[in-house]
Amino acid sequence: MASIGISLRPGDARDAGVVERVMAAAFDPQWGEAWTRSQLLGVMALPGIKLLVAEAGEEPAGFALTRSVLDEAELLLLGVTPKHRRARIGSLLVEAVVADCAAHGVETLHLEVRSNNPAILFYSAHGFAKCGERRNYYKGADGRHYDAHTYRRSIATRAIG
Repeated sequence: MASIGISLRPGDARDAGVVERVMAAAFDPQWGEAWTRSQLLGVMALPGIKLLVAEAGEEPAGFALTRSVLDEAELLLLGVTPKHRRARIGSLLVEAVVADCAAHGVETLHLEVRSNNPAILFYSAHGFAKCGERRNYYKGADGRHYDAHTYRRSIATRAIG
C-alpha cells in the first residue's frame, strides 16, 4: 500500500474515539498497552500534549500522541491499524512529530517500548537509540515479565534511509 491518500491532521479530545479504535486494532491485547478513554482524556488535558491523526481518505489509519516540556518531548503512543501498515504511515507520523519538535525548540525526543516489541526496529531506523531500561516493567497475559527499553533521539539527528 502506498502512502497516496494519507493525510495528517492535528487532533484533540474530540478524537478520543478515533484513538481508541486505532488502539483496539493496532495494540495486541495480551500486553494491555491500549489506554482507556479516561487515561487518554486525562493525559490530553495536560499541558504540552499534542495529538496527530493519520487518515486514509476518511478512515482513521493511525495516530501519534506526544508531550513536550521545555526542550524535551516524549512520544507517548504511536499506533497504526494493521490494515494500513507498510504504507509509511508510522514514518509519516514520526517525521511530523520530529518536525514539530524542531519548530518548537525541542532538542530530544524520548519513547519507551517493551523489550520484545517488533517496533524497536522501526524506531531504530528513525534515529532512536536505546538509553536505558526498566526491568520487568511489562507483564504479559501469560504472566511473564518483560523489560521496558527507553530510547531517545536528538532532533538534529536524521533518520536512516
